[in-house]
Amino acid sequence: MRLGVDLGGSKIEIIALADDGRSLLRRRIETPQGDYMATLMAVAGLVESVENELGQRGSVGIGIPGAESLATGLIKNANSTCLIGKPLKRDLQAVLQRQVRLANDANCFALSEAVDGSGRDAEIVFGIILGTGVGGGIVINRQVLTGANAIAGEWGHNPLPLPEADDLPLPPCYCGRHGCIETYLSGPAIAADHLRHTGQKLDAAEIDARASASDAACESTLQRYEARLGRALAGIINILDPQVIVLGGGLSKMQRLYRNLPECCGQHVFSDVFYTRIVPPAHGDSSGVRGAAWLWD
Repeated sequence: MRLGVDLGGSKIEIIALADDGRSLLRRRIETPQGDYMATLMAVAGLVESVENELGQRGSVGIGIPGAESLATGLIKNANSTCLIGKPLKRDLQAVLQRQVRLANDANCFALSEAVDGSGRDAEIVFGIILGTGVGGGIVINRQVLTGANAIAGEWGHNPLPLPEADDLPLPPCYCGRHGCIETYLSGPAIAADHLRHTGQKLDAAEIDARASASDAACESTLQRYEARLGRALAGIINILDPQVIVLGGGLSKMQRLYRNLPECCGQHVFSDVFYTRIVPPAHGDSSGVRGAAWLWD
């Protein structure tokens, strides 16, 4: 049995998978806010309760909104700030009394879709998260690519390619830089762009719904978004050339992206053909937690 845990900022979810990938049990609880020790105990409590209920012990994989430093073993780049600078893997192993595998949550998402999801037949899968933030993960032959600095796939903190007049001035990012892809392509970024152009305070879902109902201003906002996303993904395709790009996060529910992105990307890709498939996740909101379980594949 494989156990996967998605340690998010607002919720902690656990899944138990049978050896063939069948889901045996799923459960979620709220994440203790700003309390590292309470978070450790919450994860341990979930693992213990699931194992007791199913009557068997499992391997444990954890997806986190950050990364483990290869130099120190401490957590870095986490938007759940109570994890930053903490030896999370070591502490979890001590509490759970077993080896634990830890990975960035976007890597877990990509792995899930590469193993038995929308990218199951692909050699190279790029999984991206378009939500409150923008992240990504790379899976090659069902193996997560971590990289020399444990940041492989973190395209959200590259600068937006080919900025146009509408993209200026470069917006500030929480990472300390300006003009990061995340500042243009996250959910809050769509809302901010729409507000700047129209004076209307709408979230991404409302903008999508109104665009579908022929609201010209909302349609323009989404066309700007798709053009930016196309340029940003083209840079990844020119380097990585994945067979499949799987979109995750809340914005992946905008069905128009799957119709429009091939053209938006293709015009910037250094090729006479564009065969990369851009697809929704087969496992939806369950993909990240499933990928954490598959860290033990």
